[in-house]
Amino acid sequence: MSGINDFDPNSVGLTSNNIFGLPFTESEAALVLLPVPWEVTVSYRTGTARGPENIFNAAMQVDLFDPDVVDGWKKGFYMLPIDSDIKTKSDYLRQCAELIISCMVDGGDVSENEQLSEKLKEINEGGKVLHDWVYNEITTRLKNGKKVGVVGGDHSTPLGCIKALADFHGDFGILQIDAHADLRIAYEGFTYSHASIMYNVLQQVPQMKSLVQVGIRDYCDEELEMIQQSNGRITTFFDRDIKARQYEGETWKAICDEVIAALPQKVYISFDIDGLDPKLCPNTGTPVPGGFEAEQIFYLFRLLRASGRELIGFDLNEVSSGNMSGDGIDSITGARVLFKLCNMMVA
Repeated sequence: MSGINDFDPNSVGLTSNNIFGLPFTESEAALVLLPVPWEVTVSYRTGTARGPENIFNAAMQVDLFDPDVVDGWKKGFYMLPIDSDIKTKSDYLRQCAELIISCMVDGGDVSENEQLSEKLKEINEGGKVLHDWVYNEITTRLKNGKKVGVVGGDHSTPLGCIKALADFHGDFGILQIDAHADLRIAYEGFTYSHASIMYNVLQQVPQMKSLVQVGIRDYCDEELEMIQQSNGRITTFFDRDIKARQYEGETWKAICDEVIAALPQKVYISFDIDGLDPKLCPNTGTPVPGGFEAEQIFYLFRLLRASGRELIGFDLNEVSSGNMSGDGIDSITGARVLFKLCNMMVA
């Protein structure tokens, strides 16, 4: 392997190497990460399109020893180059989306405005192009025998990845760490809204048999009704209920055991950083009070692995520094969550 014989895991991370300062090429790595710099439909604050590059930079500060998966990095992790065309398209369509959202917030009707209606159509077509691109990129790596993960971007970004994994693996379940249910139907008119990712998965990916949501604390009546009428396809562990159970003496382990029991043998993890306590991700697009410490979720991951379930892929999204420097706690938290997910994939 290129440079591995001379690589010192205890030394400074070299920016001339790849993610986490590791000296692997794509062909050498067991796990390939697809960065998706996309934030067209975010509802509140922008910045997550720069998440992949900010995480990459912060990842140079992550020590490579993980007591849960010792020497997991030796299997090789590689992040693909950020596609400048995708980022440019995201920036342009985001400007269009802001005009549409502004019109709606002011009480306007987008359908009565020909120019905005055309922009809405362009955004929805752009979302389809993005998800087809992700599908093809992930499918190529799966055919090459790679494990895969997506680094967003907003939470709309992994739909193509989930579809590709469904075609490759067959039936599976999703473990969603999130503050939001993401079950909106074309939220704000955007078919591929970040707030509609799990609705789109439910509609478009029949192989996804069980969606298990953890930490949900911001949702609407329509989403709650969808959960209640899902005939068990959606199991939601609301943040409020988790906290109440803990206040009354139940252990986090007992709750984690229930979460895992609701999942099938093959599992995909969808990790929205806003599932954590917002002190760890203060610049994420839609922060919500409550949530978890990172170590609580890492403990859940340890139990998931101990259960013998197979992790088939993951996404990490909504990481934003809130500025262009990327040197805040958000990027550092994102890099450490990503390292844990990478190690889980190759364990």
